Amino acid sequence: MGRLVVNQDKVNAANIDELVKICPFGAIENNGGKIEVNAACKMCKLCVKKGPTGVMEFVEEEVEEIDKSAWNGVAVYVDHVDGDIHPVTFELIGKARELADKVKHPVYAVFVGHNIADKAKEMLHYGVDEVFVYDHEELKDFRIEPYTAALEAFINKVKPSTLLVGATTIGRSLAPRIAARFKTGLTADCTVLDMKDNTDLVQIRPAFGGNIMAQIINPNNRPQLATVRYKVMNAPARMAVAAGKITVCEMAADKLISAINVLKVTEKEVEASISDAEVIVAVGRGIKSEKDLAMVKELADLIGAQLAVTRPLIEAGWADAKRQIGLSGRTVKPKLIITCGISGAVQFTAGMNNSDCIVAINQDSRASIFNVAHYGIVGDLYEVLPRLISNIKEGKAIA
Repeated sequence: MGRLVVNQDKVNAANIDELVKICPFGAIENNGGKIEVNAACKMCKLCVKKGPTGVMEFVEEEVEEIDKSAWNGVAVYVDHVDGDIHPVTFELIGKARELADKVKHPVYAVFVGHNIADKAKEMLHYGVDEVFVYDHEELKDFRIEPYTAALEAFINKVKPSTLLVGATTIGRSLAPRIAARFKTGLTADCTVLDMKDNTDLVQIRPAFGGNIMAQIINPNNRPQLATVRYKVMNAPARMAVAAGKITVCEMAADKLISAINVLKVTEKEVEASISDAEVIVAVGRGIKSEKDLAMVKELADLIGAQLAVTRPLIEAGWADAKRQIGLSGRTVKPKLIITCGISGAVQFTAGMNNSDCIVAINQDSRASIFNVAHYGIVGDLYEVLPRLISNIKEGKAIA
């Protein structure tokens, strides 16, 4: 990064108007015979290159390099409710193991709660080298201040190079506070993670409404933080024999104090989520009316699938928002997904492109959905679906 410096001693009546005119953004102002640069400045440096010699100067700011060797390990925050571990944690452990092996680092898990020591042993069956447990009665319910303090204590103690957090309700609350404590960066909802030889974490996520895939690195700060949605990464197979160790950590009493008092915990009614579905039939803009969803639902029922939709159908009020796939909906990774009348915008495909088998039905042979599909059917869904439904009922293959 750098900044513009105005050498006011070289400003005079002859060059001040020239500088004001030269800026295409109106960022240079004449304030009583002095040059001021306002917030409209885009750092294009045109005033330095084309302006009066020596008046404007661009100065590079020195960035203090950190000792990356002092930070070692890839850590995963264990997301849980009363010790019931969220499956996104195991997915992140699998990715952490992959990243750590590239730079020969250990894999850590940090488990915060109460009466969780026995549950912590489960982590050792998934390739974690060491589980750090913060077990206090005050940590029974998630309260942001003590949980943040526990993660802060863990990072100060272990100094992991990278910390991965599930993009759950708790994870999205916790990760930004950790990043703020350590004045480091945080990349949310990553879809791809990689590790450079120098331990810089390569974080890739959709940006600008999903129109581009941004590659983000954090070379001058540690730890590196990233959140990842459920069903984006692959969980490793559970090993029969546990390997690794558990370290129980203590916290100072004043760090367990919170301004929040949990008066009552009401459990949500368990609902079938498209994120957990093994078979999905998804429909998009290609459907012409709400009543035609019955045809898609019939196909879904025949093959034991859940019905999912794209955002336009949610906005039209044709389906519940919980059935939306995509960046602003749910991420899914079923064994089979059949997309009907979906063009395949990045916003949608980012939420389902890790599915085991993708079958696309679209009348436009150039639709983007065919770039991610394993099998494609070019045709009108109003012609294809009735034939498909009929053939399934008769036990035939589609011809």
